[in-house]
Amino acid sequence: QVQLVESGGGLVQAGGSLRLSCTTSGRTFNSYIMAWFRQAPGKGREFVARGNWNPSITYYADSVKGRFTISRDDTNNTVYLQMDNLKPEDTAVYYCTCSKILSISTADYNYWGQGIQVTVSS
Repeated sequence: QVQLVESGGGLVQAGGSLRLSCTTSGRTFNSYIMAWFRQAPGKGREFVARGNWNPSITYYADSVKGRFTISRDDTNNTVYLQMDNLKPEDTAVYYCTCSKILSISTADYNYWGQGIQVTVSS
């Protein structure tokens, strides 16, 4: 069973930064493509960013490109989402997930974290 545990959400003012963390087992970390999705109130879950690191390839939604960065720390099996220059429209529940497929579709991601709230005030 794959377990994903997110942390690091909270409330921040527009223009501020937050870093989300997602910790999983070593087996998952080395075997899967890791990604972040988000879901705003009343909307569907949408792709934010993904990364696979053999070789290192990252991909971002247009709405966050240049502001968000996905990265990993091999020493503690953690994937990060650094979010800078946050906007009120970034307010959502953020989910860590993983897949064997290079995809931006929720249907291709098998395991999900519990989600963590990010709120950006104007």
